Amino acid sequence: MTGRERILRTISREQTDHLACMPITMMFAADLAGVAYLDYVTDYKTLVDAQLRVAEVFGIDHVSCISDPAREAADCGAKIQFFENQPPAIIESDALLIDKTRLVRLRIPDPYVSPRMSDRIRAAALLKEKAENDRLVEGWVEGPCAEAADLRGINMLMMDFYENPGFVNDLFEFVLLMESGFAKAQIEAGADIIGIGDAAASLVGKNMYDEFVFPFEKQLVDNIHAAGGLVRLHICGNTRAILDGMGRLGCDIVDIDYPVPMKEARTHTGAQQVLCGNIAPVDTLRNSNPVKIKESLAECYLKAQPHYIVGAGCEVPRDTPHENMKALVEFARSNVPE
Repeated sequence: MTGRERILRTISREQTDHLACMPITMMFAADLAGVAYLDYVTDYKTLVDAQLRVAEVFGIDHVSCISDPAREAADCGAKIQFFENQPPAIIESDALLIDKTRLVRLRIPDPYVSPRMSDRIRAAALLKEKAENDRLVEGWVEGPCAEAADLRGINMLMMDFYENPGFVNDLFEFVLLMESGFAKAQIEAGADIIGIGDAAASLVGKNMYDEFVFPFEKQLVDNIHAAGGLVRLHICGNTRAILDGMGRLGCDIVDIDYPVPMKEARTHTGAQQVLCGNIAPVDTLRNSNPVKIKESLAECYLKAQPHYIVGAGCEVPRDTPHENMKALVEFARSNVPE
């Protein structure tokens, strides 16, 4: 069974030969390939080579276009700071929409032409060509709350929820249209599944999430499904307050970060939701040992079963010992879902 088949059968709630494994590798993949992270995020060929290498070396079931959260914002005109061997960063003190009246003049970038978005589309196409049907190809977009924070600034956005909710809705509508088009372009290029990264959504609380964030996340999920793609939701941090909403989105996979008890995630997202995670990336995956990693994963699986994919709570740290990464995959290979 190929990695692609394994993940698709897991999503379809069908029997697999063993658990699927979908850790998020970005800086870890670049370091393994011996390339500067600046090249990884700006040259799709470098990203593709690194993703294929990390998947081959460790036996990961998917390859991914994820690299950084600044692609869409950069193509909208936001100021981005690039580093030689670190992820690029939004310059929040000079955010694109620090003057919120600029929103009415902001135009959605063409993902096929805009430099950073088109680079990711090319990555999806090349990954599909080279991975063929052996591994699932994952595209990536920013979620409504995360991208709004990138454009407006996270602190300003949090104030806007209280002071100017109409503006928040308008901004989220802009983001929804942009990300729906970006996701569709990646699907057409060859992506099987689209990851939605919406880290800022973990900061707003249940009431704000239900009122502002959930409707736009739900529409984005529905739009991706309508375009023929699957959906993986990734919200970093403590999402305990919004688990019910995350479970109602209809995502094919929901990532659970390590601050959230997996049993609680299973209870609130529903018995049929496929969950991925959620060992601590630093304390467990990087800083412990293979025995501890497998014990922690066994606990995750026990509480998340039956619909479970092996992974860490968030990105694999770049300096994770290789034997620890191997332990993650070995756990997946040694456990057959009932």
